Amino acid sequence: MRRSQQHGHDYGYGPDHDHNPDHAYESAYEPYEPYAPHEPMDPNEPRRPHRSRRRVTAVAVAALVTLTLLPVAADRFAAARIESRTAKAFQEGMNTPVEPEVHVRGFPVVTQAASGTLDHVDITARDIPARGTTRPLPVSELSLRLDGLTKSDDDGEARARSAEATAFLSYADVSNALGLEISQGRRPGRVSAVVLLPLGEEVTVTTTVTADSGNRIVFDDFTVSGGALPGVGSAVLDKVFQQPIQLRNIPEGLHLRSVTPTADGLSARFSGRAVTFRPDAESQGDV
Repeated sequence: MRRSQQHGHDYGYGPDHDHNPDHAYESAYEPYEPYAPHEPMDPNEPRRPHRSRRRVTAVAVAALVTLTLLPVAADRFAAARIESRTAKAFQEGMNTPVEPEVHVRGFPVVTQAASGTLDHVDITARDIPARGTTRPLPVSELSLRLDGLTKSDDDGEARARSAEATAFLSYADVSNALGLEISQGRRPGRVSAVVLLPLGEEVTVTTTVTADSGNRIVFDDFTVSGGALPGVGSAVLDKVFQQPIQLRNIPEGLHLRSVTPTADGLSARFSGRAVTFRPDAESQGDV
């Protein structure tokens, strides 16, 4: 018996099989097909970028972004430190219960600090307590916009080349200062006051609100509605409104320009030059 028949398969190695080199593996495999010839690349077909080239490009872009962001991050860190120190100094000078919000504008801040002058600084302080013994009036919110802020060599004071500010005075605080219930009037530029009369009657008095020199708020031009005001009532109004309210908790150098009644309180606008901030609260805004 032939070896190929012993195992039950014929692999074409026996002497009875005609050996043909061209058909030696046809019984086990498909006919061999040669590779197709290489076709030339179409010059108009876009080439795919090489992976290594894409990696290099990605690394270069990442490095460029890092180099760009590093100065920005460093400058933002410096600005945050300056804002924190300014907030603490302002809180000490104005005796506010919480630190005010401080924002140093412009870029780069590091260059501004090195020169000793900050170009633009925004400060928002809340709940500035009243000062003085005569009609003390707290400031609910004070928003400052300072230009050219510098500090003295001994850190004893800071001074802005120019400044604009808006102070909000709530009607509740104004009412406490005057001793009458104050609210917004029906006509622009006026407020209303409720005056209690004998026998439980009351009348409503409206008056204009204007700004005066020395950071004072003046009331004038009374109008009575809801009944006749007796002589005693007129005397009370004269005593209440004849003396202006002087704001004593405003930084030195800011001057009151206008007062506008709103739904919730009085909005007072200030501006000035050489506006000074000192840690000693008693030295500010007493003129």
